[in-house]
Amino acid sequence: MAINNKIILIGNPNVGKSAIFSRLTGVKVIASNYHGTTVEYTKGFLSVNNDKMEIIDIPGIYSLEPTSKAEEVAVNIFNDTAQEENDNIFVNILDSTNLERNLNLTYELIKQNIPLIVVLNFWDEAGHTGVSIDIDKLQNILGVPVIATCGVTGEGIKKLVDSILKAKKSNLLNENSSKEIGKKSKYEQIGYIIDKVQKLEHRHHTIGEKLGDFSIHPIGGLFVAIFILGLSFSIIRVIGELLISYLLEPMFNKLWTPVLLKLSALFNGSGIVHDILIGKVVDGDISYLDSMGMLSTGLFVPIAMILPYITAFYFVLSFLEDSGYLPRLGILLDNLMHKLGIHGLAIIPMLLGIGCNVPGALSTRLLETRREKFIASTLMAIAVPCMAQIAMVFGLLGRYGVKAIIIVFGILFIVWFVLGILMNKFVKGTSPEIFIEIPPYRVPYFKSLLKKLWMRVVWFIKEAVPFVLLGVLIINILYVFHIIDFFGNLIAPVVTGLMGLPKETVGALIIGFLRKDVAVGMLVPLGLTMKQMIIASVILTMYFPCIATFTVLLKELGFKDMAKSAMIMLVSTLVVGSLLNLIL
Repeated sequence: MAINNKIILIGNPNVGKSAIFSRLTGVKVIASNYHGTTVEYTKGFLSVNNDKMEIIDIPGIYSLEPTSKAEEVAVNIFNDTAQEENDNIFVNILDSTNLERNLNLTYELIKQNIPLIVVLNFWDEAGHTGVSIDIDKLQNILGVPVIATCGVTGEGIKKLVDSILKAKKSNLLNENSSKEIGKKSKYEQIGYIIDKVQKLEHRHHTIGEKLGDFSIHPIGGLFVAIFILGLSFSIIRVIGELLISYLLEPMFNKLWTPVLLKLSALFNGSGIVHDILIGKVVDGDISYLDSMGMLSTGLFVPIAMILPYITAFYFVLSFLEDSGYLPRLGILLDNLMHKLGIHGLAIIPMLLGIGCNVPGALSTRLLETRREKFIASTLMAIAVPCMAQIAMVFGLLGRYGVKAIIIVFGILFIVWFVLGILMNKFVKGTSPEIFIEIPPYRVPYFKSLLKKLWMRVVWFIKEAVPFVLLGVLIINILYVFHIIDFFGNLIAPVVTGLMGLPKETVGALIIGFLRKDVAVGMLVPLGLTMKQMIIASVILTMYFPCIATFTVLLKELGFKDMAKSAMIMLVSTLVVGSLLNLIL
C-alpha cells in the first residue's frame, strides 16, 4: 500500500497528543531524529479509505516562533511538511479546559493557509470542570472541522478518522464574522472567539485540583515530592530486583550457562579467543560478574543487571510525565535550582539523566540560555549517574548494607549542589524565570504509556548492548597487551597516593569512558574495602561521562564550552576523591 499524504499532529505541550497518536497508529511506531539534529519525533501509520497515511507527532510548542532549540526543531518539522507539494493534513490538538491559551497556536496555524482540523481533547474533563464549548459555533468561526475527543477513553477518535479527509484551509474567519472582528488584533480576536463559544459554570474545586495546588505549595509540596520520589525509586528497586531474581538470573543460569560451558570445552577452556568470548571459568562454572567474556559478562550486565532497572525507571518516569506531576516538581524546585544558576525545569534533564545521560543531555534544549545549558549539562554529567551505573552500584555495595549506598549518593548530591552554587557565581550570565503551563492531574492513557516505555527500552537495548560488548572486548585486549598495567603505573601517584585506590582501578577509569556500568563491574575482582568501593564509585561517576553522552554534549555545547566542562569534571574528581580518602 503506497504512502500518500502525511498527517501532522501539532499542539501545545500537555494537550494529550501522545494519547491521540496512540489511538490513531496502533502498536507499531518509529522514533526518528530530525535531520541534522538529535531531537526525536514519533511517526506511525493510519489507513484512510485504503490509503496509507504517515502520522507524525512533533514535540509540543506554544507558538510558531520558537523560544528554545527543541521548539525550533519542532517548528522546522512543521515548516518542512507545510511546504511539501503533497496536501499534507495538520491536526491541531487543543486542551478543551484551556481553550484561550491554546487558540494562540491555532490562530497562527490558520494564517499559514494549510489543510487543518482542530481537535478539542479532554472533552470529558471540560464538562467535569464546568467548561462548555459550542463546537458548531467554533467550527463556523474558524472555518475548519472541529472534533471533540478524549484520548484516554477513545471518545471521538472514530469521528476524527472519518473527518481526516475533510480537513480544509481557512482564511481565519468566514464572511459573516470577518466584518465584526477582521480588524482586531490577534488577542482581541481570540477573546472574541472565547466570548462567543465558551461558557463557564461556577463549581467547587475537585480533589485533583486541591491536590494539584497542594503539590506546589512551598511546604506541602515538599512532602509530596519526597513521598512521590521515594515511592518512585522504591517501585523501581522492587520491580528491578524481582525481574532479576525470579526471571533473568535463573534464565541465564539454567539456559545460557550450559551453552557457554559447552562452547568453553570446544576451546579446551583456555586461549585468547576463549578469554575474549567466554572469559575465565571459575571453579568449572561461569561467573557472570568475574568472567569478563563478551558472551558472559558482556550479555549478562546489560540484560540481566541493568535492563530490569531501566524498564522500571522508564515506566515510572512515563507515569509521572503523563500524569502532570513533572511540571509541578519544576515549579516547586525553582527557587532551589536558581541558586545553582538554572530554573526549575532543569530537573527534567536530571531525571532523564538518571535513566540515561544521553537523553538527559538532549533535554537541556528545554533551557533557554547557553549559560543554563552549560551549568545543567555539567552538573548532570558529573553528579547524576545513569540507571545502568546505579544498578551496578546497588549490586556491588549491597553487601555492605544500605548505609554504603546512601553515602555514595549523598556525596554525589553534595557535589551537585556545591558545584552548582560555584558555577552560578563564576559563570557569566543570568537565569531567566520559569515559564510553564501547569496541566491538571490526569490518569495516564495506559496504552500510550506502554508505547513510550517500549520505545525507550528498545532504544536502550540498541545503544547499550553493543557498547558493553565493545567495552568487554577492549578490556581483554588491554589486559593481553599489558596496556592497563602501563597506565596504572603512570597514574599510580594520583590514584593510589591521593585517592587510596589500587593501581588496577585505572582500568575501570579507562573503560568508564566507554561504559560506566562495565567500569563499576570491573571493581569486583579487585577486592576493594568498603571505603575504596565508595571512593571508586563516586569518582567513576564524576570524572567523565560515557562516550555516547560526551559526544552529545560536545555537539550541544560546542568545543569551547565542552573543554571548560571537562576541566571542571577532572578538577572536581581529583578534589573530591582526595577529600574522601582523608575523611572516610
